[in-house]
Amino acid sequence: MKIKILGTALLTLLALKGVSQDPKFYIFLCLGQSNMEGNARFEPQDTVVNKRLQVLEAVDCPNLGRVKGNWYTAAPPLCRCYTGITPADYFGRTLVEHLPEKIRIGIINVSVAGAKIEVFQQGAYQTYLSTAPDWMKNTATEYGGNPYARLVEMAKIAQRSGVIKGILLHQGESNTNDTLWTKKVQEVYTKLIKDLGLKAKKVPLIAGEVVNADQGGICASMNRIINQLPQTIPNSYVISSAGCPTGTDHLHFTAGGYRMLGKRYGIKMLELLGYKVPVTE
Repeated sequence: MKIKILGTALLTLLALKGVSQDPKFYIFLCLGQSNMEGNARFEPQDTVVNKRLQVLEAVDCPNLGRVKGNWYTAAPPLCRCYTGITPADYFGRTLVEHLPEKIRIGIINVSVAGAKIEVFQQGAYQTYLSTAPDWMKNTATEYGGNPYARLVEMAKIAQRSGVIKGILLHQGESNTNDTLWTKKVQEVYTKLIKDLGLKAKKVPLIAGEVVNADQGGICASMNRIINQLPQTIPNSYVISSAGCPTGTDHLHFTAGGYRMLGKRYGIKMLELLGYKVPVTE
């Protein structure tokens, strides 16, 4: 009987070891609106991906052969089934290119086109969505009606495999000139840190500017507010969008613009991880 018990205990320990966290699997949470979803169509050059870059699917995508809650090689789209190239694509590729080969990168992207930051606030999202257009409600429905809760759900799954190293945000167009935006972002960030058992000092928030004034960005005035984020969240950093090409709507980036912006996110994260990377664009 004792041998049987010991054998069972050994098998249990081996099983637990098999699903333990890999400290060399770096996880990054991505959230925002259409520019984080990825508005531009990805191109052939974007479909070749190193297997060290993984995406945790946040929705079921039969067209991609992906199931919610499972890891896949991070070929675009990284957000939902029919979205485009996102800053997260080249953020991840930049990390994979410059980090040691033993380190893998995992991306989780939960974003809602056209949505204010309120869609991620647990005290505000229901009221906000109650008056939202049907297409936005349909997107939220893909996330079970609560995008924040889906992000946390996926993050907890990811924590079984790796370690959350950072949070990426690209949002603000729908909150243009909202002077309370930084406080609202702080609320979302602080709740994520608490709900996932993280330490704010170890998990930076990296936020990108909206389409810049030098590209005729129609929401460029929001960048003044976005750049105030580090005054509210100490461990936060803002990525410039200057020079990143925009589409004809001057609201969304081109595929090239997403690549450029994503690389900038990646270079900043590498810097925070202690690596120096030559800036080339």
